[in-house]
Amino acid sequence: MSFSLFRASVRTAVTSGSLPRAQLRNQLRNSIRKFSTPSEAPAPKSNTTLYVGIGAVVAAAGAAFYSFSDSGSNAVKSGVQAAKVKANFVPTKEDYQKVYNRVTKMFDDAGDYDDGSYAPIILRLAWHSSGTYDKESKTGGSNYATMRFAPESGHGANAGLNVARDLMENIKQEFPWISYGDLWTLGGVAAIQEMNGPKVPWRPGRIDGVQAQATPDGRLPDGSQGADHLRQVFGRMGFNDQEIVALSGGHAVGRCHSNRSGFDGPWTFSPTTVTNDFFKLLFDEKWVWKKWNGPKQLEDKGTKTLMMLPTDYVLVQDKIFKKHARAYADDEALFFKDFAAVCAKLFELGVPTAQWVTPEPWIMKNADEK
Repeated sequence: MSFSLFRASVRTAVTSGSLPRAQLRNQLRNSIRKFSTPSEAPAPKSNTTLYVGIGAVVAAAGAAFYSFSDSGSNAVKSGVQAAKVKANFVPTKEDYQKVYNRVTKMFDDAGDYDDGSYAPIILRLAWHSSGTYDKESKTGGSNYATMRFAPESGHGANAGLNVARDLMENIKQEFPWISYGDLWTLGGVAAIQEMNGPKVPWRPGRIDGVQAQATPDGRLPDGSQGADHLRQVFGRMGFNDQEIVALSGGHAVGRCHSNRSGFDGPWTFSPTTVTNDFFKLLFDEKWVWKKWNGPKQLEDKGTKTLMMLPTDYVLVQDKIFKKHARAYADDEALFFKDFAAVCAKLFELGVPTAQWVTPEPWIMKNADEK
């Protein structure tokens, strides 16, 4: 389908609504992305039927503008995204693979930053931009990438993520057609896979939101808390005890910074490699409270170079959490399987089904795969 025909059909369908022409024109111009590679979709049996379907989707989004005045722009964007999916008017998997490959090149440009890789902080960006989801209010999640806006960008849990957002902004400029939500979550997938972790199913379809959709503070885990807090925060997102423990295994990589979270140090001896060492160390090392002027955290008694948060240590204190943590400590393959599944679920939180480009997620190739 040509871009001009798609645009004409959308214009015809939506102008029957009450949106001012100038406002509608600007929203559609901002919502319809330019793609680097045209999709090779089979010609529909009836263009008339296809255009009517597209128009109906976008017209519904236009009507929703008045029902949800705080998110009217998003309603139109979501409707246009759904229309593009119906028309197969989307970039190809190969286009997203190019973005993936570009992200992986950035990982290695870290120089002296942390442990020589940007991958852990990009994974943290994907995690924190998705983990704001509230299953009751259907707000938050990866769909709108609202960490771009204050006050969410300044929340304590997001301290230091300006580094990751700036890095990804450079890539966004190279691939302006990709939404921030898709870019950030694809970056998270790349980080896991390129740090020798499992393949994480992923698919595009997120849209960029507006400042009004920025989430309130307090939706992300507080590392100083205990088991009840973990169940409350992760339960709000829709995760069970096993999934909570599996997600916690992401602490195999990265480190804390005293000038950001207040905590300090890495969790494992290989903070740029995804392993089950986080769980093994929880059981194998003797952990003692660190004597310092910072917040309460634990350190390994042997080398005093590793750390655990109170929310980490509770995984071997709570009876149910401990059962899953022990299973992952004993079986890395099991951890990889469950970690991949729960990360895929996390990265899709808050995205309406109609927006997905494909009904089944993709498996992206590692940068060194042909």
